[in-house]
Amino acid sequence: MDRTETIARSGRVTVFDLFRARALHAPDRIALTEGGQSWSYGETEARVLRLARGLTERGVTRGDRIALLSENRREYAEIELAAASIGAIVACQNWRLAADELKHCITLVSPSLVLVSDRHRAAWDALGLDLPALVIEEDYAALLASDPLETLPEVDPEDGLVILYTSGTTGLPKGALISHRAQIARMTAYRMDLHVTPEDGFVAWAPMFHMGSTDQVLATLMTGAAVHVVDGFDAEAIVGLMERESLGWMLLMPGSIEPVVELMKKTGRRAKSIRAVGAMIDLVPRALAAELSRLTGAPYLNSFGSTETGLPPASSCLIPAGEAPASLSKRASSLIEIRLVDPDDREVAVGEPGEVCVRGPTLFSGYWAAEETNAKDFRGGWFHMGDMFRRNADGTYDFVDRVKYMIKSGGENIYPAEIERVLLADPRISDAVIVRKHDPKWGEVPVAFVSRKSEELTEGEVDALCRASLAGYKRPKEVHFLSFEEFPRSTTGKILRHEMEKRLGD
Repeated sequence: MDRTETIARSGRVTVFDLFRARALHAPDRIALTEGGQSWSYGETEARVLRLARGLTERGVTRGDRIALLSENRREYAEIELAAASIGAIVACQNWRLAADELKHCITLVSPSLVLVSDRHRAAWDALGLDLPALVIEEDYAALLASDPLETLPEVDPEDGLVILYTSGTTGLPKGALISHRAQIARMTAYRMDLHVTPEDGFVAWAPMFHMGSTDQVLATLMTGAAVHVVDGFDAEAIVGLMERESLGWMLLMPGSIEPVVELMKKTGRRAKSIRAVGAMIDLVPRALAAELSRLTGAPYLNSFGSTETGLPPASSCLIPAGEAPASLSKRASSLIEIRLVDPDDREVAVGEPGEVCVRGPTLFSGYWAAEETNAKDFRGGWFHMGDMFRRNADGTYDFVDRVKYMIKSGGENIYPAEIERVLLADPRISDAVIVRKHDPKWGEVPVAFVSRKSEELTEGEVDALCRASLAGYKRPKEVHFLSFEEFPRSTTGKILRHEMEKRLGD
């Protein structure tokens, strides 16, 4: 090994290295809580190292994928940390997906091992995949039965750690590979922009197959605070933790804010200490966001991030508690560079809309097994996000639109093509388009416009088509029937979604 490589190696650090440093520094501090139980950093490190040996004894090595199909539970964090220690990659499966979608996501990454919880065992069995699988409730104890792994393999910060899935513009989810480097940078930006300290814990109630939880779980465990695991949205449990614990970001999104606000108003309960609350204020009534921040005493996070980028590129603006802002302009996050470009990738002037292109250490490492997409989206050494912003003279940014038409519903991203491919496969349908509609609870919901070949096709049958092939949150909340000729089209024959949206206001 030459001197340059030796020097480069000395500057490397991984997610597990930082977690282990916290365990060595303060082994008695609480790392994880769940259902009234708690586990210290020392206990968690010991379990993780035993789990690491158990995984290696079952053939998992550096670069291998572990498909994890489970609800939120402390074992989820342990599995991610064990994978971090041996250089394996956890492909976090979305249990909300329909069978065909889930099967695609698992087979896409060719896992050497599948870990599934008992709750989702039936869904796993129904896929009929011939892959080695273990049930957490039955087999996890055996994975922990070995002595701790003492000699860890060398892991590079550029090695992948997790794969999180994003909705696909062509109809199937894509797997975003996120490295140790990116997770460490996301932790740093989280602390810098939200002023989070090592005393501030995190409530992991949102699905841990999403960046909203996984990024912050790992960030919290790298900095020595407690992760409070909650099995899905539970307003009572969330408000209880807000009362008792000092928290960093209390993630609440459309669909979850109102129940928390109502419970706090009804009971008079208040938060102990929160650095920032909320998310996605563009999709939340401003009065509701102001009420949440007033009740919690925490500023509202005016966020704009993604699975591919983490909280960046524009999540550093904190709206003062109780304030209903006149403007939703955003400020650039730390550790990110932003360019706004036209369709020819030329930088646009201040005040002109352009596609957001970013580069920086929080960025993901591309989509798994998608060379063509990666070549297009990373052209010129910048990641093209598919969102349109406008830069203001004061350096802030305003969201304009999405280059890739997308529906953001309760924290989930939905591309119309996912739904349209199901509808257009039915011989009774001659054409169809999905558009977004504002919804006071979920922010946005999908709505279907359908041209049917037979008048006998009903709204219920359209819903049944979607129910059979799509996750529940992707099913259209309304179905409108039109003749084929009524669809407004471009000169190339494409249906104009924005024109269809206008019909929803009629």
